[in-house]
Amino acid sequence: QVQLVESGGGLVQPGGSLTLSCAASGFRFANYDFNNYAMSWYRQAPGKERELVATISGGGSNTNYVDSVKGRFTISRDNAKNTVYLQMNRLKPEDTAVYYCRAGYGVSVYWGQGTQVTVSS
Repeated sequence: QVQLVESGGGLVQPGGSLTLSCAASGFRFANYDFNNYAMSWYRQAPGKERELVATISGGGSNTNYVDSVKGRFTISRDNAKNTVYLQMNRLKPEDTAVYYCRAGYGVSVYWGQGTQVTVSS
């Protein structure tokens, strides 16, 4: 059974930094290996729809970001560790949300349980 477990969330002051991690397990029991999956970070703020923040391709060579985080957030992955990261710098109060990790390959989609990020002074 595939599982995605996020960690690294917390409370940070505006202008600060956090690094989120998403550890994936169980892929050897799935139809495809971890490096087949595009990995994404989504976030959902209270009262708002879930928003795609960043995506990285299976091999890690292609990345995409929502405009609001470009230049501040960096997505990366370590396929040897089955882990994807989101480095978040210059955090703003509007970055406050629950952040979710998603693995996607064709119709195979898996979600993590989310980790809370709160940016406040």
